[in-house]
Amino acid sequence: MDRQRKFAVGMAAGVAWAVAVLAGAVVFVTLPVFALMPTIMTAFLAPGLVMIAMVGRLAQRRFFDEAIVDGGPLTGAAEIDRRVLVNTTEQLVLAMAVWPAAAVLLGPEGPGVILVLGVAFAVARLAFWAGYHLAPPLRAFGFAATFYPTVLVALWALWRVVV
Repeated sequence: MDRQRKFAVGMAAGVAWAVAVLAGAVVFVTLPVFALMPTIMTAFLAPGLVMIAMVGRLAQRRFFDEAIVDGGPLTGAAEIDRRVLVNTTEQLVLAMAVWPAAAVLLGPEGPGVILVLGVAFAVARLAFWAGYHLAPPLRAFGFAATFYPTVLVALWALWRVVV
């Protein structure tokens, strides 16, 4: 299988994950509407904990590597961890820009959806991180499984506004 096909399979699996996450949130998670603000505020806890692990791992690599402890250029596994952290930051900023509004616009489903998105984000980022270290095409699933739930919930919220 060529590289592009491997990436395409990972991306397709990420889209399937996104649909399953949102459908599962609607079917299995119901929170009271009055829980909207606390849920929005805590939905980012799991992603934040994963980011803490990423920052900590990169700091650990720096501390134990004489070549990079003083801020030298990263190579190997440390460079991969840096790339993962940068992409996770980008994805989290995107989520923070979209999820709170989506939570409000989705009405009764909003709190449960946002809570599930936070947990799913954390799982998908761990998959991205592991996939990046194992084989670059494997990171496609983790990327897509983080990106597409945010895209789909944004489209769903916009649909609610229009209809």
